[in-house]
Order: sequence, then C-alpha cells, then structure tokens
Amino acid sequence: MNLSVVIGLALGVVLIGGAIVLGGNVIIFLSVQSIMIVLGGTIAGTMASFSFKELKKIPTLLNIIFTGSSIDVDNIIDILVGLAKKARKEGLLTLEQEIEDIDDPYLEKGVQLVVDGTEPELVKDIMETRLSYMEGRHSTGKSIFDKMGQLSPAFGMIGTLVGLIQMLSELDDPSKLGAGMATALITTLYGAFLANLFFIPLANKLKMISQEEVLVKELMIEGLLSIQAGENPRIIEEKLKAFLAQESSGESESEAEEEQVNESEVVGENA
Repeated sequence: MNLSVVIGLALGVVLIGGAIVLGGNVIIFLSVQSIMIVLGGTIAGTMASFSFKELKKIPTLLNIIFTGSSIDVDNIIDILVGLAKKARKEGLLTLEQEIEDIDDPYLEKGVQLVVDGTEPELVKDIMETRLSYMEGRHSTGKSIFDKMGQLSPAFGMIGTLVGLIQMLSELDDPSKLGAGMATALITTLYGAFLANLFFIPLANKLKMISQEEVLVKELMIEGLLSIQAGENPRIIEEKLKAFLAQESSGESESEAEEEQVNESEVVGENA
C-alpha cells in the first residue's frame, strides 16, 4: 500500500470536509445537478479523448498508484554485480542458469541477449527500444489523469454559466435566485476539488513512478553492457552507484531549469 497517496487524499478530504462542517449547513454543498455537470462532463470528455482500450487501463493505473511500492535499486545492483562475478569467473554462457531466477522480465530479456552473444550495440538498441515503448505506455496512462484534471475545472465553469443563466432567467422571482447562484458556485467548487485533490496529484504520482522505473531500466542496460564487456564486478558496482547518483542529480537540475523557465515566462507576461 502506497501510504503517502492514501494519507494525502484522506487528509485533503478530511480537512476540506471538516471546514465545510464547521461552516454550518452541509446540505447546501450537495447538488445533484452540479455532480452531473462536473463529473458527468469530465467522464464524457475523457471518453471522447481516448480509446476504450486505453480507458480500460484505468483500474490497473489506480492499482499501481495505490499499491505500487518503490523499486529496490540496491537489490537490482546486487543482482547485476552477482551476475558480473559469475560471468567473470565462469563465462557469459553460465549466466543462462541464472535467467529463471530473475523476476524482472526486462532484466531477464537483457541477460538472455547477452548469453546469446548479441553484439553490445544491438543489445543496447533492443533494450532502449523496449524502454521507449514502456515510456510511451506510461505517458498514455498519465495523460488520462492529466486530461481529467483539465476537464473538471472547465466543466465547473460550464456549470457556473448554467447556474448564472438560470438565475438571470428568474430575476422576476427572487425566491429562485438562490438555487441558481448555488449551482453556479458549487459546480466551480466541485471542479476545482476533483482536479486539485485527485486527478492532478494522481497524474503526478504516475509520472514519478514512471521516472523511477525508467531510471532503473537504464541502470540495468548500463550493468548488462559492463558485464558483457568483462569489467571487474567491483568497478561495475561503483559505476552503477555513480550512474544512479548522476541520473538523480540530472533530474533535479532539469526540474530546476523548468521552474526557472516557467518563472521567466510568468515575469514576462506580467511585464
């Protein structure tokens, strides 16, 4: 169970719900019409944006978000170093005996290519191609929640317009103005609530999980090529640890640069 996701969502619901309860009448925040516009519109817009084949992955994506655990990178490095020791001592062909004990299909495929005597460049190309397909699948999953995060506030605004139109059409009857105004405001609340507490955070979580998995796969490629080159296991271990630290640092610098670019754009627009 991914506790950070569960605790974060639960905390958001409890705090926002608690604030509503402390404010008085909770019933005024319940609107079937607003739910139909925001939730129904978001679902309809998402269905129109993606194929049923892609939408069928939503339960799997949610399972990954809520139950997925962090990858044990140290264990992966230990496995690669163990393979390096065996290959250096007994030869690459002996690694075939270890293939059945490897749980990761990606690493298993890489070891099989090495055992089969595939050229290093071809091994790298095949593994990177498989990695690119995996990144594509992950990107599609994330884009589903990104789209829902974009659509829910938009349909909240649509609901606001609907409520205002209803309110303005009943100006001759003051008793009906409240219902129209309530619909106008509550739909905006629903859209912002769903987008900022659920859809956008879930999309970001998928992005983080994907980045972690891609980094581990790149680590595997580096380790396999080093094993195939017959490098010293101790050198391989140090190289993989250095590779991991370098890649993590590179991601941090990239994120910092993106933030600087975004800040510059905002300053430029304000100017």
